[in-house]
Amino acid sequence: MSQPNFSRPGAIDLSALRKPPAPRPGSAPGGPGAPGAPAAQGGAGGAYVLNVTEPTFQADVIERSLQVPVVVEFWSPRSEASIALSPILVQLSTEYAGKFLLTRIDIDANPQLAQAVGVQTVPLVIAVLRGQVVPLFQGAVSDVEARQYVEQLLTVAVANGITGRTDPVGPATAEEAPAEPEPDPRYEAAEDAVAAGDLDGAISAYEALLKETPSDAEAKAGLARVQLVKRTRDVPAEVRTRAAENPEDVEAQLLVADVDLMGGHVDDAFARLIKTIQVTAGDDRNAVRLHLLELFEVVGADDERVVKARRRLMAALF
Repeated sequence: MSQPNFSRPGAIDLSALRKPPAPRPGSAPGGPGAPGAPAAQGGAGGAYVLNVTEPTFQADVIERSLQVPVVVEFWSPRSEASIALSPILVQLSTEYAGKFLLTRIDIDANPQLAQAVGVQTVPLVIAVLRGQVVPLFQGAVSDVEARQYVEQLLTVAVANGITGRTDPVGPATAEEAPAEPEPDPRYEAAEDAVAAGDLDGAISAYEALLKETPSDAEAKAGLARVQLVKRTRDVPAEVRTRAAENPEDVEAQLLVADVDLMGGHVDDAFARLIKTIQVTAGDDRNAVRLHLLELFEVVGADDERVVKARRRLMAALF
């Protein structure tokens, strides 16, 4: 992707923000994001969007992040890039129908929150899982790139046992919120198993579905994601050293690629497996190729990183 990941060493512990600061003198007890308050001037509203302030941060971000991924957009009405990005994030929150909650923080109105996270420029987008920050990106990105970051976030959320959905928290427009789309019954068994932490049950459900409809792209992607989570649950600490010392150790290379993908290092995972294909032969080579194709399913066939990696894979094979 052309947009680099925003990152800083380690996760940021937001527990210090659990006790909301007292309102500034002269400020109203409510505000954008408070229960019943209207959307901020110049901001964007939606069924799965909350405008958050310092007094509501605990309830709207920290507590909600225990059950569902919370995407936090730091923005400013003075920033053209912020104004351009907001509709993209709102649209994604609607499309994913509660798989994540979008929260928006105006840094001009909430300087203490911006200072606590170390916001230097906007827009800045992070996620919060169980009170811990997962850095996403800063600056304006396209809708395709934003979708890729959301998909990576949801994969990480499942790996950490966060599989809940948020109920709609506001109208999609100034009029009336649309009815929430009905879940597709074909995936209900698999999704229920994932929510219960039963990865084997989810795998069986997806496999049964694919026996009936082998071309079901969503089932293929779901199966690949659950299998990835299962493989990376108990990865030995020394596996990365094994992989570095022996490029032909197929098991180690596959595990490290899985871990890299779970951590959002998609290009690194693809590059590792393509390099392994170049130094192996026979059954080992084919096993790595099939594993790489499975990771392509996790990321998505339309992702530009997959498209580029497919070209590199063809060059390595032929």
